Amino acid sequence: MKKSTLLLFAALLLAVNACRKQESTTSAGQQAAPDPGALDEFIRAKLETEEQFLWSWASDEQIWTALSNSDFVLSVGYQPAGFSNIDDKMHLLDLQSPEWKAAHDAIFRIVLDSERSLNPALRASDILAFEENAHLPVFDVYVKNPQTITALRNSSLLRYAEPIGYEPYMTTASERSSSGCGSNTPQTGLVAGSDYTVITPNCKQSWNYSYHNIAQAWNNGNTGAGTTVMIIDSGCSTSQDNLGSAFNQGSSSGRTVTKYVTLPGATSPNDPCGHGTSMMGACTAPRGTDGNAVGVAYNANLVAVRGADDVYLDTSNETVGVSNAYTLAGNTASVKIVSMSMGRLLTANQIRDAIIYAYNNGKLIFCAAGTSFSWTAWFAGVIFPASMTQAVAVTGIKTNLTSRCSACHSGSKVDFVVVMEKNSDGHPLSLADYGNDPSTVGGSSVSTATTAGIAALVWAKYPSWTRQQVFDRLKTSSNYYPSRNSEFGWGRINAQTATQ
Repeated sequence: MKKSTLLLFAALLLAVNACRKQESTTSAGQQAAPDPGALDEFIRAKLETEEQFLWSWASDEQIWTALSNSDFVLSVGYQPAGFSNIDDKMHLLDLQSPEWKAAHDAIFRIVLDSERSLNPALRASDILAFEENAHLPVFDVYVKNPQTITALRNSSLLRYAEPIGYEPYMTTASERSSSGCGSNTPQTGLVAGSDYTVITPNCKQSWNYSYHNIAQAWNNGNTGAGTTVMIIDSGCSTSQDNLGSAFNQGSSSGRTVTKYVTLPGATSPNDPCGHGTSMMGACTAPRGTDGNAVGVAYNANLVAVRGADDVYLDTSNETVGVSNAYTLAGNTASVKIVSMSMGRLLTANQIRDAIIYAYNNGKLIFCAAGTSFSWTAWFAGVIFPASMTQAVAVTGIKTNLTSRCSACHSGSKVDFVVVMEKNSDGHPLSLADYGNDPSTVGGSSVSTATTAGIAALVWAKYPSWTRQQVFDRLKTSSNYYPSRNSEFGWGRINAQTATQ
């Protein structure tokens, strides 16, 4: 072989090796994303055996796999050394005290020093992913160095270190970003007597209300007046005046609707998805004169919060948005009931912290047990955060009263059910994104909003009651009580009995 040929061959080898090296690292020295397949199978196995997934079960390598296959955002929970029983004290923490500030700064320094080993020019502001919640001992940072995970997990000040932008078995980004969205349009083909009943002054009562004796509760003067429900969802449509300028009309009067946005990056509480609007309608739509659907608690006040873009909480900003919403609930004295028809497969301790914060402040919290999408259909258990003991988990059943709805989750952690699917397929009425023709909505989502509305009827009847007293009345007014069904909890609430 000629010398020139040998040199050319050597050059080609060097070029191939250089390409391979480039494929295994990023320009900042960061390792390429490992294949998530093994991680997803690990997660699936835990969900099937434990019915939940905690990132504390994962190795450093698995956490790095999740980070590098998502957005590199790590949620970091901290506490002073030796601190105990934080759940009981979550609403009482003084994060500006010397001991808490010292713990925060020490943990943050671990992250910054480790990340600077890859990029010495990094500033503290460069790694902070979102503005810190002033009420929770957690912050969110960009982590590009896998060694940062190990350093954090070796600290006695760490409570958790979790990738909050990762969910297993994800499909395309466009499918994920629209999960549960786009179907809240007016339905002009609804049939009187089958889909609804026209009631005074001129509105449509959904067909499923009769299964819970909601009209009978109304007839006894229980309409939710004086109670305030916060609904955390994808927002509230500015085009639906029944959740705006026409919130008070007909038999609905003297109440308020307040709108917030807690989702980072969002500037308006407007609902780009449609799901939030339908949930707010199912719970609090007015008993009006315009022919639209009436909500269960048609005289309750509404606090509408845009905490996410869609139903499936698969992104970091949605985790933070929901967490912010629950701390808002905890700090809003007028709010007694919180309803959220969203969730995820994996436990996010940042959301858990916020729910505990709200719970410790006396809020009665309802969460959807889960409604399957194509990539979650293999898991039928109760999703997070409905799986938490601080949350009341709700799912939907069919009119045969024995079968869960076609896409609904169930299991031992379910507390209540709502009849929301006809055996021949048909769903309850709610408010569409616009206009005076109702939409229809199904799943554990509408079941949760409906149950929150019934709770508002009870609390309005007994305004001096505690959260536990309201829950107990819901429980004792349900069809399985005093027993508990293994799939459907206490069962169907009889609103008439609950408000007597």
